[in-house]
Amino acid sequence: MKHAILGIGGVGGLVGTALGSLGEDISVIVRPGSLSGYPKELSLERPSGTITCPARAVAKLTEPVDVLWVATKTFHLQASLELVESTPRMVVPLLNGVDHVALLRARFGHDAVVPATISVEAERLAPGRFIQRSPFVRLAIASSGEATLGAIVERLRGIGFTCLFIPNEQTLLWSKLCFLGPYALVTSASGKNAGEVAADAEWKRKLDTAIAEACAVARADGGEVDVAKLQAFFETMPPSMRSSMQKDVAAKRPLELDSIGGPIVRLGERYGVDVPVTRALIATINAMTAAHSG
Repeated sequence: MKHAILGIGGVGGLVGTALGSLGEDISVIVRPGSLSGYPKELSLERPSGTITCPARAVAKLTEPVDVLWVATKTFHLQASLELVESTPRMVVPLLNGVDHVALLRARFGHDAVVPATISVEAERLAPGRFIQRSPFVRLAIASSGEATLGAIVERLRGIGFTCLFIPNEQTLLWSKLCFLGPYALVTSASGKNAGEVAADAEWKRKLDTAIAEACAVARADGGEVDVAKLQAFFETMPPSMRSSMQKDVAAKRPLELDSIGGPIVRLGERYGVDVPVTRALIATINAMTAAHSG
């Protein structure tokens, strides 16, 4: 099948290279200024070894593709969609949060958009070069995409991906956000990695409480989530692991704070669910970034 990758950072590069290494046809959408020098081969360093694949770089997607994988930062989504001029058969967003699904369905149609989430620590090292730092890749896709993506997903399992098809889209989206949101907020506000948070009783309490708050909002929004299971998942994480938001804070880059923490607060207000720890963590990060910009 033909695939295009919109947002060729760590996650987009990982997905594109993994698919290409399995023989799929890959195009990557890059900024016009980067087009001429973009490598014709993608490479991904993984804990199990390096994989590579050929790929075409394009400044705009003008040809039809079977699957458009969207892996931009949420605040770049609107501008990035201007580079998509064709109509993909299927759109699979891997963005953080929950708000992007409605935006994409307004553009491409309800049935064409198959929500998905990915959990991995991956980074772009250079144009066309990526690294997977976490020992795991967890890919969850709405069951509406199983007929088209089932065979590919099975091959991804063969190279070490953990993949699931999930019938309830709210459960799919919130299962990630209920962990990612609190984890990103706590690591960013504290400056601590996973191991340091686990060793600090106060920050660990904030993490557990923030997970419980997010799960309460998720359940009100129709998601089926397990607080204890998500809290226990933290214990399985590599101690050195840091969240992407934490790295962005340190590097003084724009943050996905609104898409990661915002839905928990906004939907909490809608459903009458109080989320004081989540609010406090967001306020702390906002104060930190204001101090940096000042």
